[in-house]
Amino acid sequence: MARSKFRKYVLDPFLGLDIVQWCIAVPVAIIMWLMFITCCTHIRNKKVLKEYSKKPAVFVLWHGRTMIPTLVMGLYGMHACAVTSRNKDGRLMAKIQHLFGARAVYGSTSNGAVSVLRAGVRVLRNDGRSIVMCPDGPSGPSLRLQDGAMYYAKMADVPIIPVCFASSKSWFQTRWDRYLIALPFSKNIMDVGEPIFVKSKIKSPEFEKERKKIEDICVKQMRDLDKMFNLMQVEQDMTASEFKQRMREAKKLQKQVNKK
Repeated sequence: MARSKFRKYVLDPFLGLDIVQWCIAVPVAIIMWLMFITCCTHIRNKKVLKEYSKKPAVFVLWHGRTMIPTLVMGLYGMHACAVTSRNKDGRLMAKIQHLFGARAVYGSTSNGAVSVLRAGVRVLRNDGRSIVMCPDGPSGPSLRLQDGAMYYAKMADVPIIPVCFASSKSWFQTRWDRYLIALPFSKNIMDVGEPIFVKSKIKSPEFEKERKKIEDICVKQMRDLDKMFNLMQVEQDMTASEFKQRMREAKKLQKQVNKK
């Protein structure tokens, strides 16, 4: 109990301070670059990435597969804004992405959903920038394409472009999204999907059918990449709260086993 109170009232507020987050973001970005330059990274469908590096589109990346695309998009000088949440983790990620050239649009499906949709549409229509977003963020369900990407594409008349990567030397973090870190001296494959346009006048239930179709494309993209390196199969429909509960139950069970 004392440990949880320390984290809630001391550690979390401290880590949420802007100055502290910049002190974390800068070395993290440097480490990411150093790790990246040791790797061999192959980009599939470069022509689409080049075409939409200077004109608007909605790039969708699963929450656990942002590391290599963030670096590559920075190298291509992409004009983009990244959708991120306002919690401390989201603000830290926004600072890291800023160091790679991406601005932040704050909001999520659970907090500021309407405002972030409006802001994103303005970015696409007026600024000529792309939107980069994790359609299953910020806390799941994993590998589920939520409606935001569809609305951006529909309202701004721009395509959705699925992006994913896999790595020969991978470390999956123990968290709900199984965040994948490409280790040094690995072979990475980043796949850029073909642009998918959403009809401006699409309505339910056609909207839901199209959403599911795009979701299936994004899931298949990741599964196919993972098979190339025999990676673990990431769970679908896992939420952050469910994962935490699972971990608590596992620890409780382990304690019972240790007592015997």
